[in-house]
Amino acid sequence: MVYVSGAAGIDYEQHAPVPGRRPCVDAALSEVEKRLHAVDCSLANVAKMTYFLTDITLRNEANEQFEEVFSEPRPARTVLGVQSLPYGAQVVIECVAHRDWQRAERTV
Repeated sequence: MVYVSGAAGIDYEQHAPVPGRRPCVDAALSEVEKRLHAVDCSLANVAKMTYFLTDITLRNEANEQFEEVFSEPRPARTVLGVQSLPYGAQVVIECVAHRDWQRAERTV
């Protein structure tokens, strides 16, 4: 099992939030992918995703991203509204992946 936590929609060099609704969600997912690749996994190995959003209306962008990135059967997913996140991020994504399990992966 692989656990990725705290992948925020921030510019990691500046430790500043990525501006824009979809760009911040995409930045967080990009960080998830980076961490998965560090342990020889990819989004194809993901079994569960959790989105933490400071603005629950970002759920629309999270839904769009989720549907674009994952084909059926999609991993389990939870979306939670939170009061604040580190570095002023609007979104943090965490996931659980399994090394021995892969789904068909789509490229966005």
